[in-house]
Amino acid sequence: MAVPKRKMSRSNTRSRRANWKAAVVATVACPQCKSPKLPHAACSVCGTYNGRQVLEV
Repeated sequence: MAVPKRKMSRSNTRSRRANWKAAVVATVACPQCKSPKLPHAACSVCGTYNGRQVLEV
């Protein structure tokens, strides 16, 4: 198992941890009802995907 040879400095540790950010969820407008939805997924409001009804809502 790999073990670090030297102690990592406080500034190096904090600069590494600073890059752990939460990303904003990408949304697109549904072409039917114009509500925000995840891309490449069926709309949870109207139940359409790619111009056709796929979910019973």
